[in-house]
Amino acid sequence: MGGVTTTDRAEHERAERVPKQDRSRATRQRLLAAAVACLAEHGWAGSTVAVVAMRAGVSRGAAQHHFPTREDLFTAAVEYVAEERSRALRALFPEGAADRRAVVAALVDLYTGPLFRAALHLWVAASNEEQLRGRVTELEARVGRETHRIAVELLGADESRPGVRESVQGLLDMARGLGLANLLTDDAPRRERVVAQWAELLAAVLDAGPGESD
Repeated sequence: MGGVTTTDRAEHERAERVPKQDRSRATRQRLLAAAVACLAEHGWAGSTVAVVAMRAGVSRGAAQHHFPTREDLFTAAVEYVAEERSRALRALFPEGAADRRAVVAALVDLYTGPLFRAALHLWVAASNEEQLRGRVTELEARVGRETHRIAVELLGADESRPGVRESVQGLLDMARGLGLANLLTDDAPRRERVVAQWAELLAAVLDAGPGESD
């Protein structure tokens, strides 16, 4: 009988390595999801690595293996969920530009869920934590640029025309304001009226002929 060959050993090691990579990826995603949930529910002060690890069902050592510092964990968590929400937004309109009222409503929804609440706690913490501030500022700028790109694409906006870029950014700023208001009270009826009005305002700007929006 032949012994175990080098090729056999290599294939066995690869077979073991793939499930280990899958487990590592799954652990990382559980930690990220738990971090966002903790930040949204308990704020920065109540969201330690130990608390997040317990919620994710992993050891503190495992959490620190993936994210050596608390700042690493929470900035990665908000970025991860922001990317997931961007993908989900695109998935709602797989063919690109869509009905503007639906797009405006979907963009507003980005700012009324646990991701926005978690991000807000991170912003507040960054205003007092010097080592966190630069990372959060960079993250917010990156997320903001991506959200703006998606909005332009879905609205079919031509930003080479005067006023269009500012109108799209105004929409996102308005959506952020509605998200802040939603932290204290559920103002869904008012939000629906604002969404309808913004859809009309955008249509007037985006559909205006040359010179009409100057």
